Amino acid sequence: MQTILGANGQIATELARTLHQHHTGDLRLVSRNPRKVNQDDTLMAANLLDAGQTTQAVKGSRIVYFTAGLPPDSTLWEEQFPVMLKNALQACRAAGASFAYFDNTYMYPQNSEIQTEETRFAPVGRKGRVRAAMASMVLEEMARGDIPVLIARAPEFYGAKKTQSFTNALIIDRLKAGRRALVPVRDDTRRTLIWTPDASRGLATLGNTPDAYGQTWHLPCCDDRPTYKTFVTMASRIFGRTPSYSVIGKWPLVIAGIFSKKVREIRELLPRYEQDNLFDSTKFKRRFPAFSVTTYDEGLELIRKEWRGG
Repeated sequence: MQTILGANGQIATELARTLHQHHTGDLRLVSRNPRKVNQDDTLMAANLLDAGQTTQAVKGSRIVYFTAGLPPDSTLWEEQFPVMLKNALQACRAAGASFAYFDNTYMYPQNSEIQTEETRFAPVGRKGRVRAAMASMVLEEMARGDIPVLIARAPEFYGAKKTQSFTNALIIDRLKAGRRALVPVRDDTRRTLIWTPDASRGLATLGNTPDAYGQTWHLPCCDDRPTYKTFVTMASRIFGRTPSYSVIGKWPLVIAGIFSKKVREIRELLPRYEQDNLFDSTKFKRRFPAFSVTTYDEGLELIRKEWRGG
């Protein structure tokens, strides 16, 4: 039995599909209101804030994936994320299950240094500090050695369906709607984006590779790191749109945050858009040389086909 905790998001949905196709037909999806991805999925409703419910959700599992998400609310993250993770780790220890933790890069320095698995934590803002504390909790569990544990870390997403990211919301979705794309802060800094199905396939690959445990891994990204100017031009060509975008400066976003809680919650991420974002996944590619990474052209073409119903 392989179990996904937090099973309704785009990463979890793609993960369930990949696990079913390539690794196991015995799959349990856990969330407050789980939905089947594959016809023979087992569903279990559970609140990960409840230790007892989490223990029951994990019971009998061989591998557990933590892909739970929360809305971008700092207070919610501080109050709920560490509790959910603690409950999940305790449940895995009780079940003797391997634990694969899906992580992001919020705890990394927001500068242009190349990010590797050895990059130090230097979080900026409340959400960054929460993610640093959570990653540290997983590393402590890894060092304890009671159960096999791994961390799979991804940079910002882009993808089809309901992928939630700055790039999807400000560029891809707006271009599809025939509107001018919006670029946060600068259009000339290089970005590392991961295609959501690649992130999920990479997580499934790691979870089913025994010697991947006891380590942190950067999930596989395309080696090209386009600027947003290049990305908008590429997407516009594939979507049949005239390339058009506006750069939203940092200070307008800061001022907008005074009036909008939603904008206020993303302000701590703005420094990363002032710098090149150079996320390195060489370690994964060397360990899994047969893994096919989706190019930006391929990813955007797949988005176009879904959008057009092709």
